[in-house]
Amino acid sequence: MSHEWTITSIDIWSSKIRTVIWRFDAENSSDFHVLWVGIASSNAIRKGNILDMEEFKNNLDKSLEEAERMAWEQVSWVYLSFNSSSFEVIKSKWVIAVWSSEITHDDVDRALEMARNGVELPNREILKVFPEYFVVDLEDWVKNPVWMSARKLEVVANIFSMNVNVLNNIRKAVADVWIEIYDIYPNLIASPEWVLTKRQKELWVVCIDLWASTTWVTIYEEWVLKYASVIPFGSANVTNDIALWVRTSIDTAEKMKLDYLELGLEKKWVIDEEVDLYRFNQNEEWKVSKLYLSQIATARYEEILFFIKDELRKAWRDWLLPEWAILVWWWVKARWFVELTKEVLRLPAFIWIPVEKETLTDTSISDPVFASVVWTLVLANKYSAISSGISINFSWIFSSIMKVFKKIIP
Repeated sequence: MSHEWTITSIDIWSSKIRTVIWRFDAENSSDFHVLWVGIASSNAIRKGNILDMEEFKNNLDKSLEEAERMAWEQVSWVYLSFNSSSFEVIKSKWVIAVWSSEITHDDVDRALEMARNGVELPNREILKVFPEYFVVDLEDWVKNPVWMSARKLEVVANIFSMNVNVLNNIRKAVADVWIEIYDIYPNLIASPEWVLTKRQKELWVVCIDLWASTTWVTIYEEWVLKYASVIPFGSANVTNDIALWVRTSIDTAEKMKLDYLELGLEKKWVIDEEVDLYRFNQNEEWKVSKLYLSQIATARYEEILFFIKDELRKAWRDWLLPEWAILVWWWVKARWFVELTKEVLRLPAFIWIPVEKETLTDTSISDPVFASVVWTLVLANKYSAISSGISINFSWIFSSIMKVFKKIIP
């Protein structure tokens, strides 16, 4: 009989907090299914920065409580993924001497640790260090140097860091709801690692994450991350533009964007229609042209795509990506957004949807919005040091008891 274990991941972003509880087979890491998905509104965080600690903790606890109640699981530790405008990616190089005649895993770890310590990042904390390539003596672009003969080893690594105060606030909020963070994955790398295939990573490919308040751009080649950037604009800016020019509330503008928005209508031979705002808000008794709505949103989406194009130009890959542009997240599903992306970036583009496993579809998370949380769970299971044996964890028992008392005591 195969042994199974349960892993929990929380994905935090500006409008929703998603908690996913998974069950994995210990003998086959690819055999997994979703127990439940807990979704709660996120009203106290913008661009990854907490604006109201108490409100954020309430939203976080609500998402956890829903997932725990429906999955019949007690969560004590989680893998955390989130986005923040304070994320920064820099490159670091370091050379070490190889102690023996062959490069070992210890040598690789030592080179990465020296590359990590070789950068000065005041008021920032390093989350992840990913090697881009190695140089073995005089041989460039080595992907895995282990067991190669060499005298020296050089590593070129991507260092992911963020503002230490922002990170500490998130850690404190999670700790205050009696949950321990096992590891943290920036969504800047979470989505593309799960979304992109091995073939796509081998050639030049760009993954575009269009979030509510930020947009993430990552470029891969030869199976490694080549370039990463965060653009401080997202779908929330489209909502704000609609609310401003239509003279309506943010909530009404968001509903109009989701239900009626079609991009680039002025370039298509269509009959214009009018949207009645009364159906969204009984205090607003007027109508707005669907073409006018399209012009407002198209202008903002074009601006975001032009910023993305500038990032591709910085990486010397403007319209030179043989493996296309991969679009991720809920907001990329706006009608005609793919066509607008093709026009501005001059690249083929398509929306990624996780349909490889039936369990994903059956649990209603077969959607681009779950790209980062899906990959976080898969990576956590792959590299987790969780033991399949039976052990007693007294700290887990204590935290579970305290969490129960916290929920029942007013």
